[in-house]
Amino acid sequence: MWWFQQGLSFLPAALVVWSAASFVFSYITAIVLHHVDPLVPYISDTGTVPPERCLFGIMLNISAFLGMATMYVRYKQVYALNPDKSSIIRLNKFGLTLGWMSCFGLCIIANFQKCILYYIHVVGACLTFGVGAIYMLVQTVLSYLMQPEVHSKDIFWIRLTALLWCCSSIVSMFVSSVVLYSGLYGTDLVQKMHWDPQEKGYTTHIISTVSEWSLAFSFLSFFLTYIRDFQ
Repeated sequence: MWWFQQGLSFLPAALVVWSAASFVFSYITAIVLHHVDPLVPYISDTGTVPPERCLFGIMLNISAFLGMATMYVRYKQVYALNPDKSSIIRLNKFGLTLGWMSCFGLCIIANFQKCILYYIHVVGACLTFGVGAIYMLVQTVLSYLMQPEVHSKDIFWIRLTALLWCCSSIVSMFVSSVVLYSGLYGTDLVQKMHWDPQEKGYTTHIISTVSEWSLAFSFLSFFLTYIRDFQ
């Protein structure tokens, strides 16, 4: 039996592979059509102009569905393993609510493009990454509370590392974005798709975009840790 045929381990695996593919395919399409710069554009910029916008939208909507399914299975698993621990059950319910809010934010990102409805897009990003980071925190705490009966110390430390990676990416992206859009480097940067390395603010832009990609893959890395549990 293949590893992804054991239990429901295919769910987090599908979520990670499909989500990574949605970023990569829209990036490649945007680069080939010269819609963005090859060097680390914003993920959202690679899904702004048709046809990659259509691909980006439908693939992220499917990712949101896979995310909801994965989080629900995780919720049921934690509940089944701790039927008599009220504190874990309450925290588990809270985590599921946060997780589904994060998935709803992903749908907003997929369907409201940055260059068209910027503020709604930002709300979606805050739900996805901000609320999603709290979901990661809750699951990390649950991993701690469930050791050693259910989880080993190793999985707790791995999830804690992914959480710290996520939080550092959020801080880096937030600070660099605030500086970038403060007006020091011009106005209407939301619509700007191409950057010259000699331009003022280019370094800040690169820090912001790298932080966004780092943030996205910290999320995917966290869900990879569910594979063993779901087996």
